[in-house]
Amino acid sequence: MNKIKNTKIAVVGMGYVGLPLAVAFGKKIDTIGFDISVERIEELRAGKDKTKEMSKEKILEAKKLFFTNDILELEKSNFFIVAVPTPVDDFKIPDFNPLIKASASIARVLKKGDVVVYESTVYPGATEEICIPVLEKESGLVYNRDFFAGYSPERISPADKNEVCDIIKVTSGSTIEIGKYIDSVYKEIITAGTFLVDDMKVAEACKVVENTQRDINIAFMNEISIAMNRMGIEAKDVLAAMKTKWNALSFTPGLVGGHCIGVDPYYLIHKAYELGYSMEISRNARIVNDGIPKFIAEKSVLEMSRRKINPGKSKALIMGVSFKENCPDIRNARPFDIAKELKKYGVKVDFFDPIVDEKEVMRVEKVSLIKKPKASYYDVVILAVAHKKFADMGIKKIKALGKKGSGIFFDIKNVFDKKDSDLRL
Repeated sequence: MNKIKNTKIAVVGMGYVGLPLAVAFGKKIDTIGFDISVERIEELRAGKDKTKEMSKEKILEAKKLFFTNDILELEKSNFFIVAVPTPVDDFKIPDFNPLIKASASIARVLKKGDVVVYESTVYPGATEEICIPVLEKESGLVYNRDFFAGYSPERISPADKNEVCDIIKVTSGSTIEIGKYIDSVYKEIITAGTFLVDDMKVAEACKVVENTQRDINIAFMNEISIAMNRMGIEAKDVLAAMKTKWNALSFTPGLVGGHCIGVDPYYLIHKAYELGYSMEISRNARIVNDGIPKFIAEKSVLEMSRRKINPGKSKALIMGVSFKENCPDIRNARPFDIAKELKKYGVKVDFFDPIVDEKEVMRVEKVSLIKKPKASYYDVVILAVAHKKFADMGIKKIKALGKKGSGIFFDIKNVFDKKDSDLRL
């Protein structure tokens, strides 16, 4: 077993999770940041991070960090951390292809005594069911004899102030001894502390349960919003009154997308179903939250009809296309789903977002962003994401984008006062 001083780390995947982790380790321990994207590696070598999670100064502070897209460069590493995406397919079934490919790549350089820690979100048991067989097959080594594994759920939240070192890290290993070693490695950078569990399945379950719980609570708030809307009551006013009680939970209605809450529950639901159990509450929460874009579109079209605006000849502006405020991440971003629903009624839709990567939006969603919205042009302006830049624009400039006298302003995130909004969740 290698001691900390002999540990050489390789972080596989330089996205929102892997990069902050590699930078943190790279300040103290010899670390390699690996990604299959040549463009991404070239950017990081220059100290540029398109996700805007890490500044150039922070990246360059990691003096022991080396970036590469050559897997053979990882041969000297003995502690591998896998931080690649774990999406779902069009049928909401877990897609393990990124994990399988990453595992196969690591197997090419895996040696006796090496440790592979997975941080990608999976269902309980997936590390040993999906990843370990790939490592064994491709390396010819035997699990828990020649090499070892661990699981530590990532808890990064893009655009939040908390850094990876400030968040308590749950750790686990394939043996008790390996678990202690993995925990000690993470302790080198996690100032908030670590929480070692005895079973990798517990660590795997921790993340999906965490996000499924949030998904369920948001779904309830979305149901309340829809119900209050039909009763002619302002949902935000109801929640403000409710929260005067000390044990009220601080959840609000809204779009649920991104790479965590909008995806992770499907991993848990999938595994439970394989074992003969249907998680009805979790499944229905997903149905409710996935239905919010349609609700927003229908509410917009109904208001158009009320104002004698023909939806088939109307124009809508969606402000914000990322999955959360002040963040350029467009993975599973729900504003695009609002547009799809509006287009069913013949509404022409423009998208405006000053903080996302235009090329990425075009590559992923085949959508062109507009540089500057026209004044007095839109029948409905939908503020879908509460970017600070939108708040700084002010209500007058935003409402001026709508047609004078008839333009509808739909403030999904309740950024502005309710007297200034025509529609809200």
